[in-house]
Amino acid sequence: MKTYKLLTLALGAMISFNSCSDFLTTEMTDAKKNIESYYKTPNEALTALTGCYNGLNLVSNNGVAFPVASEVFSDNCFGGTGATDGPGYQMIDEFNKVVSPSDISMYKDSWKAYYQAVYRCNVLIDHIDGAKGDSSITVLNQYKAEAKFLRAYFYFDMVRLWGNIPLVITPTLDNVPQAAPADVYAQIMSDLRYAADTLKAVPYNTVPNGRATKWAAESLLARVYLFYTGYYNQTTIGGETASTALAAVEDVIKNSGHNLVSDFNTLWPAASTAKKVSYAGEANAEVVFTIKNSSTDDWSNGTGNHWLVMEGIRGQSIYPYQYGWGACTVDPKLYNSFSSGDSRQFASIIAIAEEGLDFTNAKDQKEFTGYYLKKYSALCDKNGKSIATNFQTGPSQDYCVIRYSDVLLMAAELGSPKAQNYLDKVRSRAGLASVTVSKAAVLDERRFEFVGEGIRYWDLLRQGLQTAATTISSNTTVSLFENGGVKPTATQFKDQIIATKGLQQIPDEQITLSNGILKQNEGW
Repeated sequence: MKTYKLLTLALGAMISFNSCSDFLTTEMTDAKKNIESYYKTPNEALTALTGCYNGLNLVSNNGVAFPVASEVFSDNCFGGTGATDGPGYQMIDEFNKVVSPSDISMYKDSWKAYYQAVYRCNVLIDHIDGAKGDSSITVLNQYKAEAKFLRAYFYFDMVRLWGNIPLVITPTLDNVPQAAPADVYAQIMSDLRYAADTLKAVPYNTVPNGRATKWAAESLLARVYLFYTGYYNQTTIGGETASTALAAVEDVIKNSGHNLVSDFNTLWPAASTAKKVSYAGEANAEVVFTIKNSSTDDWSNGTGNHWLVMEGIRGQSIYPYQYGWGACTVDPKLYNSFSSGDSRQFASIIAIAEEGLDFTNAKDQKEFTGYYLKKYSALCDKNGKSIATNFQTGPSQDYCVIRYSDVLLMAAELGSPKAQNYLDKVRSRAGLASVTVSKAAVLDERRFEFVGEGIRYWDLLRQGLQTAATTISSNTTVSLFENGGVKPTATQFKDQIIATKGLQQIPDEQITLSNGILKQNEGW
């Protein structure tokens, strides 16, 4: 078990959501007394901040995990799962509720978890000024900056998934209507700018791994800028421009101390083991921001990486790959698109035949392709026994949200004078020769660099809805869909992505609880 754990403490532990009550209602034990009597010392503020960080585990381990869903949406993967499982993952893969009408609230747990996490951040931000104690204002501002970074992170996930969401930035029990996406993004940018300007400009390795840093805030700011301006065809958001976004990532490159590791395989436990090379560790120089996980056997409140089991080879452990539920089967077109000699192909994808794996359980796998995601595959020993005590809740692999290679490629895309050098660094590490830098070249490189990391779909969507729909439908082997009904043609698949605007359905129960204040997204 790791010594660094993110626990649900103090106010974080007292906050829960009631799915059978009013929209966004929170239920707290003796809430008035606790809120009014808490936040009197910096230590209490820090404890509450720990509860905010635990929100990262909360959103990862409830509902459909964002990294898993993002791969399913993209042209990288199919929904997969077991042959006798319901077609919920096919529904979100095909952007079509007709595939699985009974899963109209597929995201109900995700929605509640995200707003619970936001609530924790809102309470801390709203009350932290009362925690004067014997601490300097600098420390309190740091905690506030971290909470704002986390709030921005949660809202960025939500607004990308659902587009039209309530924007809640103070602790409230009100029935809040949906905000314009521009307002949500403006708030995200405001929070990230505060974090970037407040957090100290110190080397990344002087801050505990998993804590928000100035460099993480600047990197996320650029990511948000690129997505918002691309998807919504704008040039500015919340006072941020292409110039400020570029300046942010250039600052990370120049001053953070982050760097690329030399061997791509060493970034990932499964790839390192299969390649017989040393794992670089969770706090390596490439990790800009990560969600920390710790091995536990607790399903409801644990801090293990619960979603790793979703992506495991269906029902059969083959050293070093621990079995799981078979979601996110990889489209063969992706595997075959890698350039010869690209080290990222082996590191990113479990190839059953190419690796000589004796897999005999294909009959229990929906949408079997012969390929699974590797970067976040749980591990087993040579006897096929899970490395974690509980293979479902115990995997402790961190989820790396932002890597330094992403920073380099964003800077190149934003027009850095060093764009060619940045692109060359990423390709050279993968074992590839230089190509002339351009936006198209950078976007193409991003596909192979970030397979399985929950980035590809959003990179497509920010190129415009038509481009995303056309690319996904063209790159997807639609004949492999197994949705229990009539498979869509490539044209029908494309049209459905456009009809939904690439967004997901708001949980039906939330619309009911809001008394009709919330409106469902188009196409759902």
